[in-house]
Amino acid sequence: MTILKKTLRIAPVLAAASLLSGCNYVLLDPAGWVAEQQRDLLIYSTLLMLIIIIPVMIMGVYFPWRYRANRPDNTDYEPDFDHSTKFEIFIWGVPVLIIAALGTLTYIYTHKLDPYRPLDASFGKPIEVEAVALDWKWLFIYPEQGVATVNELAIPAGRPVNLKLSASSMMNAFSVPALAGMIYAMPAMETKLHMIADKPGTFYGRSANYSGPGYSQMEFQTLAMTDADFDTWVSKVRGSGVELTQDAYLELDKPSFSVPVAHYAGVMSDLFQRIVGLCVEPGKVCMHQMMMQDKQGGGGLDGLKDKGLYEYDEHRAQDGHGELITSQRETPSAETIAKAAAINQLCTSETLISAAAAAMSLAPEKGAANAL
Repeated sequence: MTILKKTLRIAPVLAAASLLSGCNYVLLDPAGWVAEQQRDLLIYSTLLMLIIIIPVMIMGVYFPWRYRANRPDNTDYEPDFDHSTKFEIFIWGVPVLIIAALGTLTYIYTHKLDPYRPLDASFGKPIEVEAVALDWKWLFIYPEQGVATVNELAIPAGRPVNLKLSASSMMNAFSVPALAGMIYAMPAMETKLHMIADKPGTFYGRSANYSGPGYSQMEFQTLAMTDADFDTWVSKVRGSGVELTQDAYLELDKPSFSVPVAHYAGVMSDLFQRIVGLCVEPGKVCMHQMMMQDKQGGGGLDGLKDKGLYEYDEHRAQDGHGELITSQRETPSAETIAKAAAINQLCTSETLISAAAAAMSLAPEKGAANAL
């Protein structure tokens, strides 16, 4: 009977241990300076809040027991009690001090860990990486090395990583908990994140924002390695022989699940900027050029015939069986491609921008593009 009682006593402990055995404490065991600062903020905030939480939990048990109705001595019963200055100072003063301390910590760490703030130069020369959330995989472009990967992020340990992020169709969130915080990747926008790995290792990364049926498989590995190993990895990727051309990207952009790691030895020029501008597809005017045209007065009624140059939706949908389908892209005519290219070039040349402004002043109802 004694053995049975002991077993019943330790059973809850064993059950809790078995449940916690599968937990991943990566947030409390980070591998990079940024994640370490976030861990410290989490711990400091928790300890500060425990200053009020622990006494409240103790008092929640002690007071009902101490002042129960059937206690042996109830001479301290004071039905007319209504105020105590000392008690009021304690119950209001301590929380105010805790909130002030939490506010100060939050202010300091918010500016210190601003995802747009580059890491200190003392960490070394940063590496540039452009990340794109596709459906449902991650594309990583290395502009300095001229290579790209799918679902594999390789970085040199001990060097800052300057990440630029965007998305092709829907909002996602980039997350490598061991190295940095989470940042959103959104279509037609560019966000930034800075992180660093203190030591070589492999760290889990994924999309942390629900984005459709392939969300649960939108994972990747972050490979932190020495500078020599990183150079070897770059050479390996360059030896793959596959180029990420315009056609290759448009094919990659189609929705797919459980995509294996892929390497690209070369990347289309200005691919990331075109992804942000939603103009990788031939015959599309980039978003920032469209905004520049709008600022100059737009195309007026005559611009309606060119509305196809400014349509960016890909008309993705699901059929009746839950399978994802993508409408066939209509092949734009040579005239459409040429017109879109001319508008894009027009809005990126300072000389032609000035000419467009002058032309618009002559024909403001038609806008700069049509006037020219």
